[in-house]
Amino acid sequence: MENNTEITEFILLGLTSAPELQIPLFITFTLIYLFNVVGNLGMIVLILMDSRLHTPMYFFLSNLSLVDFCYSTAVTPKVMAGFLIRDKVISYNACAAQMFFFVALATVENFLLASMAYDRYAAVCKPLHYTITMTTSMCSGLAIGSYVYSFLTASIHIRDIFSLSFCMSNLVHHFFCDVPAVMALSCSDRHHSELILVFVTSFNIFFALLVILISYLFIFMTILKMHSAEGYQKALSTCASHLTTVSVFYGTAIFVYSQPSSSHSMDTDKIASVFYTMVIPTLNPLVYSLRNKEVKRAFKKVVEKVKLSLSFTF
Repeated sequence: MENNTEITEFILLGLTSAPELQIPLFITFTLIYLFNVVGNLGMIVLILMDSRLHTPMYFFLSNLSLVDFCYSTAVTPKVMAGFLIRDKVISYNACAAQMFFFVALATVENFLLASMAYDRYAAVCKPLHYTITMTTSMCSGLAIGSYVYSFLTASIHIRDIFSLSFCMSNLVHHFFCDVPAVMALSCSDRHHSELILVFVTSFNIFFALLVILISYLFIFMTILKMHSAEGYQKALSTCASHLTTVSVFYGTAIFVYSQPSSSHSMDTDKIASVFYTMVIPTLNPLVYSLRNKEVKRAFKKVVEKVKLSLSFTF
């Protein structure tokens, strides 16, 4: 990757410069990250261990957990280091790598959410054809396609952004190398880069949202035709958690990325970014899985096995 800049490193200004908030914020984000690691990696292990969870829905959930863990890991450890040892310097290449993995993995999550909505549509609206529709090759194709497309578009974004000249300030008004915050430092004409960013991001977000909305429209129409209280309860249990997380994820993404950098408020962006880099990845195992009876049953089974093995050990 070539660049036209003499800047070799950036300085992340972080969430706040108040000294009295550094340790409390470090403790808070450390706890959030630990919950993220335990929740997402634990969910992957649980799905792999229980054969009853080897279904399309849990296949996508395991991929979602992996993506949540990885893209939060691309950001959070550096933030914690900034709070604890005031290490706010990040090299030029490390900044590009952090931005690449964050953009790529966030885009993967975008399409995984759409794939999960389509899976629920197939399960509720076409239950008799579900096994024919959501085959292993179909699920693998959706997942692999999400990864390939996302990493390719992220490569285009990063190559375009880091081909700009950075000859002004190296102070990034953010707690990680987010696209709008880094682009704001360029002294080149970034109009072309902004147009590409807004167009591609808007296409990705609204295409996935369209799939989600259409899927849930058919789901609600199908359930309403059942004319039963059980049908309404099933609609709420099937859709409420997913739609809540979808609303937060896409709401923050649309707010931050689908607007010109001239209209950005960096302080507002930081608050929104905390949600989609740290909070949402931590909550996803809860809102998607821990309320699910099958996952609870599998978790209890694993706990019983651990207790049994410990009893034999002692």
